[in-house]
Amino acid sequence: MAKKVLIIGAGLGGLSTALRLTTHGYEVEIVEKHHQAGGRLNQLKKDGFTFDVGPSFFSMSYEFSELFNYCKVENPLQMNELDPVYSVYFAGKEKPYHIYKELDKLAREFAAIEPHFETKAKKYLAKAGQIFHDTEHVIIKRNYDNLIQYALALTSVPVKHTPLLFRSMWKELERNFDSEHVKVIFSLVAFFLGSTPFDTPAVYSLLNYTELKHDGYWNINGGMYKIVEEIQKLLIERGVKFHFNTEIISVNKENDSVISFTDKLGKEWHSDIFVCNGDAAAFRGSILNRKKFSEKKLAQKDWTLAPFTIYLGVKGKVKDLHHHNYFLGSNFKEYSDNIFKLTAAPEKPYYYVNVSSISNPGCAPNGCENIFILCPVPDRRFKNNWEDKEKFADTILKDMSERTGFDLIQNRMTQTIYTPEDWETMFNLYKGSGLGLAHGLNQVAAMRPKNKDEHMNNLYYVGASTVPGTGLPIVVIGSKLVTERILQDHD
Repeated sequence: MAKKVLIIGAGLGGLSTALRLTTHGYEVEIVEKHHQAGGRLNQLKKDGFTFDVGPSFFSMSYEFSELFNYCKVENPLQMNELDPVYSVYFAGKEKPYHIYKELDKLAREFAAIEPHFETKAKKYLAKAGQIFHDTEHVIIKRNYDNLIQYALALTSVPVKHTPLLFRSMWKELERNFDSEHVKVIFSLVAFFLGSTPFDTPAVYSLLNYTELKHDGYWNINGGMYKIVEEIQKLLIERGVKFHFNTEIISVNKENDSVISFTDKLGKEWHSDIFVCNGDAAAFRGSILNRKKFSEKKLAQKDWTLAPFTIYLGVKGKVKDLHHHNYFLGSNFKEYSDNIFKLTAAPEKPYYYVNVSSISNPGCAPNGCENIFILCPVPDRRFKNNWEDKEKFADTILKDMSERTGFDLIQNRMTQTIYTPEDWETMFNLYKGSGLGLAHGLNQVAAMRPKNKDEHMNNLYYVGASTVPGTGLPIVVIGSKLVTERILQDHD
């Protein structure tokens, strides 16, 4: 008789793990707090507009191909590579920089500010590529049982990369480029990790390699939520049962095994094996009551920035916007130094803008645009009150209107705002931290909360806050790692 697995949370990690486990003959059931699957990879429909709630692009597209190949099904996703990769607007500069993978085209964008850019970029990206390939199977694509095992594996990484562990990404960029704008643009990948380039180790220059050389950025034909819909469709075909609006609040255990989890209505959920697709650190604290993950201990960890998001439908088309855009100020270092611990919303915010209707016209009514705006803000440990959310949203919209020449407020047809409090409530994110635990050297690989529970022999974890880390393809890799754990222990 097939063993049963209960997955708590229907995010990408939970869905991918379910797909892999059903391939091995496991019976799978999924409970989800939200009203639909996806976790942060979700969808909002309102007033004729469709918005991607969270992730709007991804790199390492081949990891989705690996997932479907592993599960012996044809890849149902139609993936589109973004070109340009993104655009960057600086305050005081009339036109944006368009960022291309083709270095000769990118060199023309930077011709006036960075002499010999192509030569410099080739050297920088070659080094970043070496880091990526030398660490991919040590840091990202394997499980570790203990720190000693991890330390021994690190000895296989070439010594030439060691200085990058102790140098910030910004310092590394200063060694390669002269232009402030070029350094800022190349450092934006640090914000994908929910941090700043002044706090992020230089080894993460490997992300520049993944975006500009290795694979680029991609989105999905029909919107990012297609990923969820297609995997869910496969799971339903395989007999997986979904239970929505079901929040787990406590655990029932016997000796070193979980017997069941209890939801908010008092129903017990029994299984042979359990997989948590929630925040791996916060779950251990709030549900399992582990002292090591108490509120006090969690507050001392490094967390990623929280998202303040606006889902805006407008009448008309905004000139010069691409699928993927950044709007930055002129005080990058000062802004980065202060953003984590602000107790008030920033007066001149930096923000990211995604217009998925450019790639998927069906996401907005004819002649209209759907605009997703994300402004990284401090988590709720620092700014807990968001009663000023409407005022802050208008601050962002006024700034963007001035810089694009399109009055977003005057042409606004629909608007929804999610504050860090909303993100925490909807998706159980610790203090609204958008990407969970940060990726400093003391919180990566074997240093992150493990994907196998320390005390319970039938409880596992998958998702951004466990190994190997955050980002859609990385979470898909994580689903493979946790599946390997389960097969090793229970098959």
